[in-house]
Amino acid sequence: MERWFMAGDHPKDYELGVDQAVVYDGKTSAYIRCVVEKPEGFGTMMQSFNADAYRGKRMRFSAVVKSEDIIGWAGLWIRVDGPVRNEYLRFDNMRNRSVKGTTGWQRCEVVTDVPAESTSICFGILLHGSGHAWLSDVRFEEVDDKVLVTASAKSVRYADKPGNLDFSE
Repeated sequence: MERWFMAGDHPKDYELGVDQAVVYDGKTSAYIRCVVEKPEGFGTMMQSFNADAYRGKRMRFSAVVKSEDIIGWAGLWIRVDGPVRNEYLRFDNMRNRSVKGTTGWQRCEVVTDVPAESTSICFGILLHGSGHAWLSDVRFEEVDDKVLVTASAKSVRYADKPGNLDFSE
């Protein structure tokens, strides 16, 4: 897997980093934080990697998330891309169960099947609006079919600009 990097439709409105002072169960945390007064879109701290080792498996991306003063929403997300450019096979951004306001540490997860034709997997935490979100105890693991899928089973096209998926919808 790769390192975390910043993306989104307005990534310059956000910053990411490691916070040595905010810890969960003795583990440091990473954060995404809005750095402008009125953000215009979303930022995401993410990773992207080849799907070869995960094809045909059910995978869970989970982390504990803490938030402060989120106006808008935050959430973990996962996207599985296929061989057709600008089309994804699976997607979940926790929009329907997002993190808002100020919260303590809570375990969040997104679960998806990785189809045989998958080419890459992307995941991370997004912030749509102002505030600050931390994550720690990050896990990416195979689970059995007793764990319910949270990601959409639909194949959907996204924006013409690769990686510019509209997380606000």
